[in-house]
Amino acid sequence: MADLISFDTLKGAQARLGDYLTPAVRLGVTGLSRAGKTVFITALVRSLVTGGRLPFFAPDAEGRIVRAYLEPQPDDSVPRFDYEAHLEELTGDPPFWPDSTRRISELRVTIEYRSDNPWKRALGLSKLHLDIVDYPGEWLVDLPLLNQSYQDFSREALALSADPMRAGVAKPWLDFLAGTDPGAGENEQIALFGTKLYVDYLKALRAGGAQATLAPGRFLLPGDLEGSPVLTFFPMPLIAGTAPQRGSLAAMMARRYESYKAQVVRPFFTDHFGRLNRQIVLVDVLGALDQGAGAVGELERAMGGVLNVFRPGANSWWSLIAGKKIDKVLFAATKADHLHAAHHDRLGAILKRIVDRALLNAEAQGAGVSAMALSAIRATREAEVKIKGETLPCLKGVPLTGERIGDVTFDGVQEAAIFPGDLPATADEALDRARSGKPGSLALVRFRPPKLPPKQPGVKDAALPHIRLDRALDFLISDYLT
Repeated sequence: MADLISFDTLKGAQARLGDYLTPAVRLGVTGLSRAGKTVFITALVRSLVTGGRLPFFAPDAEGRIVRAYLEPQPDDSVPRFDYEAHLEELTGDPPFWPDSTRRISELRVTIEYRSDNPWKRALGLSKLHLDIVDYPGEWLVDLPLLNQSYQDFSREALALSADPMRAGVAKPWLDFLAGTDPGAGENEQIALFGTKLYVDYLKALRAGGAQATLAPGRFLLPGDLEGSPVLTFFPMPLIAGTAPQRGSLAAMMARRYESYKAQVVRPFFTDHFGRLNRQIVLVDVLGALDQGAGAVGELERAMGGVLNVFRPGANSWWSLIAGKKIDKVLFAATKADHLHAAHHDRLGAILKRIVDRALLNAEAQGAGVSAMALSAIRATREAEVKIKGETLPCLKGVPLTGERIGDVTFDGVQEAAIFPGDLPATADEALDRARSGKPGSLALVRFRPPKLPPKQPGVKDAALPHIRLDRALDFLISDYLT
C-alpha cells in the first residue's frame, strides 16, 4: 500500500511539474468597431475543443492535435470570457449573434499534441496553454498616449477636428472652446460641460464609421469610471512650449489627463498588453468601403495608430517592459462571407494594402505582420442564380429582420439569394473608388447565424462553418506546436 501511495504521489507530482513547465502563449484579440471579436473567439475555441474542420491549420492537418479542452484561466482578477453563453446564443433555435463584449476578459484552452521533434516526441505528449485575452479596440488606441504630453494630445485632437470629415460633428465642441479661456481658474462645471461636448463629438464620429481611432478610448467605454474626474477632461488650444499656469483650467485638464494615463492606460499596458505574445486585430473593411471616403480615411488612420502601438523602440513606451514583445500581428478583414469566394482574396488584398502603407508610415519593425480576409462563422453559402437571362454568383442566407436592399425589407425568417456585387480587381482601385465618393455597388446586409443540425446522442458536435479561421490559427500559433 505504501508503495502504491508513493507511486501515485510521484505520478501526481510529475503531472503538476509537467503542467507548471507547460508553455503558455498569450493571444490578444481586439477589433475595430463592429468587427466581430466575440464571434471570432467563440468560433476559434469551438473549433479547437470539438476538432472542427481546420484543413489549413498544419498541426491539425498533420493529425498531431490529440485534443483541446478548457481549463481555469491563470489570472484570477480578470473576468472569464463567457464562451458557453455565447456558444448557446450562436447555436440555439433560432441562433442569434451575441452582444459585443465591452471589457477585458480571458479564457484558457489547453492543447495536447504530438510533437514533430523527435526529442520532444520521445517524452510523450506535449501541451500548450493558449490564453486568449479579449479587449476593446478603444483600449489599444489609447496606448500611444503614454508617450504624449497633454499639449501633444491637444494639438493632435484639434488638428483632426479640423478635417472636413470631422468638422461638422466637432462644431459644438469647437464653438465651446472658442469661448473658453484656458487661463481661467479651475471650474468643475466647465470641465463637465466641455467633456460632454467632446464625448458627444467622439460618439458622433463612431456612429459615422470612425474605426476606433478616438482617444481617449474609455470616454466611449467608461464602465464604472463614468463621471469620475479621471474621465473629465478635454483637449484645449495651448501655446506651444508653454506650460499651463498653475491653478488654471488648462492645468486642471492637464492634471486629469496625466491621471488618466497613470490610472487607466498604464495599468492596462503593464497588466495585460505588455504580457501578450501574439495579436489579432479584426477589421470591418467592407463596412468602410461601403460608407465611402470618410470611413476609409478613418480606417487608414486607425491602421497607422495601431501599427505605431506595435513598433518597438528605445524612445517609445516599449521600453517600459523588459524583453517580451509581440512578435506576430495578424490583421483580419472580417465578414468575408458577405462576398462570393472569388472576392475573398481581393478583400484581403485591400486590407494588406492599407496595412502596408501604414507600416511604411509607422516605420514599424520587429513584429511579423500579415493580413487576410476571414469569416469566423460563415452565415451564407454560394449559389448561382439566373436574373434576366444572366447567371450571377449569389449568396444564400437569412438576412436579419429589418435589413434592406432597395425597396425590399427582410423579415429575418425567409432565406434570400443576394448578388453582393463585385470588388474592383485591384486593391488600389477599390480604395481610390471609395475615397472618390464612389464606393461601388456592393449590396451588404447582415445575415442570421447558420442553423446547425440538432445535437444527436453519441454524435460529434457539428463544426461551425468558417472561412480561413484555420489559416489564422496557423499563422498565430502553429510554431508553438512543433
